[in-house]
Amino acid sequence: MTCQPQHRTPALPSGASLAGLVIACGCFCGALCGGSAVQAQAVATPLPAATAASAPEAALDILPSAEQVKDALESTRRNTRSVSEWLARSVDSWFGDKPFEEGGKVSEGRLTLGLYKRSDQTQDIDLRFNARFKLPNVERYTYLFIGRDDPRNVIKDTPDAFSRRQQLLASRPEDRSFLAGLGVTLPQNVDFRVGISARLKPYVQARYAKPWTLTPAQQIELRETVFWTESDQVGSTTALTWDFKMSPQLSVRWLNAATITQASRNFEWSSGLGAYRGFGNQRLLSLELLASGNGNRGTGVGMSDYGVLAKWEYPVYKNWLLCELVAGHFWPRADAHSERGQAWALGGSFKLLF
Repeated sequence: MTCQPQHRTPALPSGASLAGLVIACGCFCGALCGGSAVQAQAVATPLPAATAASAPEAALDILPSAEQVKDALESTRRNTRSVSEWLARSVDSWFGDKPFEEGGKVSEGRLTLGLYKRSDQTQDIDLRFNARFKLPNVERYTYLFIGRDDPRNVIKDTPDAFSRRQQLLASRPEDRSFLAGLGVTLPQNVDFRVGISARLKPYVQARYAKPWTLTPAQQIELRETVFWTESDQVGSTTALTWDFKMSPQLSVRWLNAATITQASRNFEWSSGLGAYRGFGNQRLLSLELLASGNGNRGTGVGMSDYGVLAKWEYPVYKNWLLCELVAGHFWPRADAHSERGQAWALGGSFKLLF
């Protein structure tokens, strides 16, 4: 398949620009945090004695109204969606003249802003963007994916429950970077991807997923992912999930994953047992027991971290802006010469779906 340079890149939609995604993120942050910042500025500025009595009223006048916050959220979602669709149309136009409307689609769009603090880690502000694009000019079962996320988790296909973000560990600079690529959905539950991550480093990934239904209430799924990168060479991640639906509102999940690579003789493993209680209208309460290790990796400690994590997710605006509150307690141990410590963890995030 060859690109056709004569195709002109579609113009950005009205109200968007090349920096639209950055603007959208700024609006997102501003809409959620702007009120407190304005209020702090008003309090910090000295006022003459004659106007001191009217200070509370003046501060309230400066704060954005509920309608302004709603307008900012709507604008953020609209601009993020417009820029994502423009990007999908632009890439799709390289491969042919078929209109994007004939099979083109932007799905699984998420813009997430989180603030996490674990007592043994530095405070972490997390901003992530992910979307999946269906391109009609490429192939029927081919899609484009793009985002700003942890490349190692994406390439290794680490279950989200075991990511550093979910365990409230502070992110490293390399944990949040650009990645993109093309994926092909093949028969027999196989997914094949070729992409680039930070600093244009290439990677290849093939994933196989197979579910088995044991009973109407129980299901097991095996997921095997083989990948290649310059640093890891050939590696694989095996994940096994057991789901038990105890009632329409309550379910239990046991998830295990292990990763090995050609570049290391050790392996990384994680295990989690969780209970999830739904309350309708996208409200979800969960309690998870998590454990992880690195196959000793020279530390002499098989289980380097374990803990308990409670989460409460609920919608704060319509059905596309969700808030998640997180609290937990962990017991980390760096090596065999260290005592196992204790660490409290608190966090929260807003997730905008588009």
